Amino acid sequence: MDSDEHKRVFDPEHDTAALKALTHPLRIQLLGLLRQDGPATASELAARTGESSASASYHLRVLAKYAFIAEAEHRDGRERRWRALHTVTSWSNETMESTAAGRAFVSLARRRQIEHLERSLARHEADMAAGRLGQEWVEPSGISDLMPRLTAESLTELLDTVAGKLTELTARDADDPRAAHVVFLAAGLPLAAHDHADVDADHADTDPEDLKDSHPENPENPENPDSTDAP
Repeated sequence: MDSDEHKRVFDPEHDTAALKALTHPLRIQLLGLLRQDGPATASELAARTGESSASASYHLRVLAKYAFIAEAEHRDGRERRWRALHTVTSWSNETMESTAAGRAFVSLARRRQIEHLERSLARHEADMAAGRLGQEWVEPSGISDLMPRLTAESLTELLDTVAGKLTELTARDADDPRAAHVVFLAAGLPLAAHDHADVDADHADTDPEDLKDSHPENPENPENPDSTDAP
């Protein structure tokens, strides 16, 4: 799954134009659809995205110019079909951090991934409700929201372990007719500890009565704003 021929690795010093081309939200969406659902025409992709065929066709040509996609085999001679050239777009965070263009792209790409998760959740729920997915998918489906304390080395090890296991399982299930496309997003976003002095300063002009009333049901044990319950 992550072999070199299936991976597009960005170098911010040499791929500036390609990075800029991929910052357009529709192009990211079109590339994602081709990777997820396979080859398609501009008209088919326009219908899925709500864009015009002319707009989809233009942005597909831009993606082809920078070697993200290429023409696929045609079913007929009337309209060209496009296919993704890679299953994964990858980069070194450290390398991308060295240029303004690289930093901007990584930030945008991460936000597009969150949007992809939102669209995928809506599609998953609709597929389950309509019976397009079997009941065997009910239990393993979900989103985990965890906040472990890890070192940078442990976070790297965790992500490498997950990536390795995912490659192994993808290869194992490649020819299994029961397999389905699974949207799997893994995030590791370290957070700095709150500076309590700054927090106190933020509330320096706040009336004590307002603070007390902010949690009327349990004023002595307010909620921890950094904790969330996993679904």
